[in-house]
Amino acid sequence: MSYPPEFLASTRTAYDTVAESYADLLRNELTNKPYDRAMLGAFADLVRDTSPATVVDAGCGPGRISAYLTCLGLDVFGIDLSPAMIAVARRDHPRLRFEQGTLDAIDAEDASLGGVVAWYSIIHTPPALLPTAFTEFHRVLSVGGHLLLAFQVGDERVLIEHGYGHDVRLHAYRLAPERIESLLDDAGFSVQARLVRQPGEREKTPQAYLLASKSG
Repeated sequence: MSYPPEFLASTRTAYDTVAESYADLLRNELTNKPYDRAMLGAFADLVRDTSPATVVDAGCGPGRISAYLTCLGLDVFGIDLSPAMIAVARRDHPRLRFEQGTLDAIDAEDASLGGVVAWYSIIHTPPALLPTAFTEFHRVLSVGGHLLLAFQVGDERVLIEHGYGHDVRLHAYRLAPERIESLLDDAGFSVQARLVRQPGEREKTPQAYLLASKSG
C-alpha cells in the first residue's frame, strides 16, 4: 500500500515552508543531547560491522544526521519528501548524496543496505501506514542490518499550525514504544535496545529511540 497523495502533499508543503528555519534552529541540536548521540553512536558501531555498510537517512531533512553519521565513519545517503529540505541538505553538505524520496519507496535494491535511520521521520505518517514503511525498511536492509528510529512518546494525533516561525498545517503522531516494537516484530525486525528519555528544551513529551536488526 503506497502513501496517499494528500498526506504526502500536506507534509511536503509544510516542510518546504520551514526548511531554512528548521535547518538554522537544529543545526547544532546534537551538541546538548548526549542520549541522542549515544544511540547514533551505537547504531554506527553496529553498522560498521555489517556488510554492506551503506546507510540511508530516511527523512533526512537538511542532512544534519547524515553528516553526523558520516563523521562516525559511515557511508550515508539521504532521502526526503521535501525538495526544499533536499536543496538545503545539498548546499550545507555538498559531499553527501541527497535525493527526493518517500519512506515507502526507497531507491535501493533488496538487501543492499547495512543500516536505515529514521530520525523523527515516522512522526507524520498515520499509524495505519507505518507497516508499509517498516516493510520497506526491511526490504532494503541486508540480513543482520540495523534500523534506528526516533520519535515522540504518546498516543495521540497533534495538529501543528505553527512551527519554526511559520504558519503550517500538518499532523504529528505521538507513538507508544511498545506498539512500534510490535509493528517492527511483525515486519521481521528484532528490537535490540530501547531508550526513553525525559523531554528536553523545546520538547513537550518523552522521546523514544528503538534500535532493531533485520532477522534472518
